Amino acid sequence: MEYREEEFLMLSGIQHFAFCRRQWALIHIEQQWAENERTVEGELVHKRAHDPYLREKRGDVLISRNLPVFSRTLGISGICDIVEFHRSEEGAVLHGHRGLFQIYPVEYKKGAPKESEADILQLTAQAMCLEEMMMTEIREGALYYAQTRRRESEEITEDLRQSVRKILLEMHDLYRKKYTPRVKWSKSCNACSLRDLCLPRLGKSPEVHGYIQRKITEE
Repeated sequence: MEYREEEFLMLSGIQHFAFCRRQWALIHIEQQWAENERTVEGELVHKRAHDPYLREKRGDVLISRNLPVFSRTLGISGICDIVEFHRSEEGAVLHGHRGLFQIYPVEYKKGAPKESEADILQLTAQAMCLEEMMMTEIREGALYYAQTRRRESEEITEDLRQSVRKILLEMHDLYRKKYTPRVKWSKSCNACSLRDLCLPRLGKSPEVHGYIQRKITEE
């Protein structure tokens, strides 16, 4: 199965979806957004990585920034912060360059490494797009965290690929239905820039329809 270009979802939405399905729906379906300290910090971290005029060559490594990627089989498109092309005995062919190159995506993130797999899933989705575009296999990538100022190497496993496929199927289904899921409040809601738009604590309240039906029945 292949998606049409008009059906493509934003690759970056995978990280939102893995963090909170409702957050993803508010941003990508309802087109709502709000800034807070964390979102501004994230934009500053990405500013240099997304400079399209910064292309480097360091020995046998070519570095590309702000690289557009897409996948017709996954139905997503987006931008890779940094993609490194390491000259190797196996890998992908690059137009205008001799030899073969191993592809190594690097995603920039604010803060420190997270306990969840949200960031790793986004990196995996980038790798899967690059594999489809370049007709190669990517075994590893990295997450760079601004707080620690270091890279965390991540193996692109088959389990991660399957998780990405499963998530995207659910994302496409919700997007087609234009459905925004309800969620239960948790401590992570305090860090969400959409907290005042989402009002997660209201999710604990009974639905108005159910309340009315119960009152009619009682009478």
